Amino acid sequence: MAQSFRQSMAWLHTWAGLIPAWIVFVIFLFGTSAYFEREISSWMRPEVHAAPVSAEALDAAGRALAVRGAGAESWNVTIPGKRGGDALLASWLMPGQSWRDRHEVRFDPATGRELQVRDTEGGYFLYRFHFDLHAMPVSWARMIVSIAALAMLVAIISGIVTHKKIFADFFMLRFNKGQRSWLDAHNVSAVLALPFHLMITYTGLVTLVFTLMPWAVSANFKSLDAYFEAAYPARAEIKSSGAKTPVLPLSEIVGRAGMTPTGTSYIAVDLPGNAAAHATLYPAAEPIDGRSQTIELNAANGVFLPPMPEHDGAASATQRVMIALHRGDFAKPVLRWLYFLSGAAGTVMIATGMVLWTVKRRHRLSDPERPHFGFALTERLNLGVIVGAPTGIAAYFLANRLLPEGLEHRADWEINALFVVWGAVFVWGIARPTRAGWTEALGTGAVLWLAVPLVNAVMTERGLVASVLAGDRVFMAFDLVALCLGAFFALAARKVASHKPKRPVRRLVEPAEALR
Repeated sequence: MAQSFRQSMAWLHTWAGLIPAWIVFVIFLFGTSAYFEREISSWMRPEVHAAPVSAEALDAAGRALAVRGAGAESWNVTIPGKRGGDALLASWLMPGQSWRDRHEVRFDPATGRELQVRDTEGGYFLYRFHFDLHAMPVSWARMIVSIAALAMLVAIISGIVTHKKIFADFFMLRFNKGQRSWLDAHNVSAVLALPFHLMITYTGLVTLVFTLMPWAVSANFKSLDAYFEAAYPARAEIKSSGAKTPVLPLSEIVGRAGMTPTGTSYIAVDLPGNAAAHATLYPAAEPIDGRSQTIELNAANGVFLPPMPEHDGAASATQRVMIALHRGDFAKPVLRWLYFLSGAAGTVMIATGMVLWTVKRRHRLSDPERPHFGFALTERLNLGVIVGAPTGIAAYFLANRLLPEGLEHRADWEINALFVVWGAVFVWGIARPTRAGWTEALGTGAVLWLAVPLVNAVMTERGLVASVLAGDRVFMAFDLVALCLGAFFALAARKVASHKPKRPVRRLVEPAEALR
């Protein structure tokens, strides 16, 4: 019998949602954490106390660059904003040196005192992972993420069509009802932030538009780099004047640009120590239109350089706004928490949909204790991703506190800890019976998340109690969220362990009916 349009959409929703679900779950999980990327980075660098950057600190960084970065081809100063994330970071690049091997030194943003800060990627790794993944070429990773996001958009739209009572179901959340409870949780988490799910998925695709649709560029340009050079032309290469002239104090450069240290996010100086030295200043403001109006001037005498002509059409402006909406950098604290909670709802929506697929089909199996390969694979992937990924993130935070601060390649070992624990959960879930695997994996996640604030209190002077007394909102919020996640995992482990599956009721068949 031919399927109705809604039945066809239900089939599309099921398979467009399931096949890329594990990748989409990881994208949502890591992407949601990225809304507090700078706060996470602050927690992972406890040696740095967030404070407004002072002119004295800027000048201290400039003096250090003049001595240590003498002969460099460029200086770069990253200024922490109100949300923190790092110290005042000064770096320099010697001729022929790659950006990855650049020299760095950090300063207290308030006093200008040089700081020794542990080597860590902080929240930046979590942010990059949600679209660049890890240990694979970036082009491959972005193609995988783009295809998964496209499937996610199809799943969302087909889900809206399929569930004709979707808004009525939003007010239905029944507990301890088996499959019905999983469906209710899936519907509620989907409808609760439905506009956000549509926006974040579509704007994510716009962000990676040239990955999915490169033909317009490839038909007109030799490479993507050539397109960007034409679309966003840079100033002609600065040539050395031959005359050695010291760079003005950084605070003076900022002042001549009509800016303040706290209103500046980044300073780049090309050809430092030369009369033709060129400074580019980036404002700290992050407007919703994504436009960042830079100011350029001679770093040796403070004379303004003529502004570059703008090449900004309606299409690029629209893309810029969509990217800004996706990143949410413009969001103030309340809106940022709404972004985070909406992302968390999306993560729950995906997880409940993955579990619902197996719960709905388990009672149809001829032998639930020995399911066919496809079903068993889906169950193991669900466990390894839904529990393994957040448990790995907890291990990432614990490694930040427990690894020796002088360990070589320390930041890489923090990342390794995440994947080692995540992989261990995967292997454990494969080796153990289904219920035992879920219970033990969830229990492990609970232990690790609950350990995060405890280990932080032991290894630093900025534990939860000290943070509350000092009014340190970032550290206090981080530890409280870790405790909440630990409690959630513990409750989930307890529910799985105590769950008693209902046996399907088989209807008795009359002898006469059996002969028909």
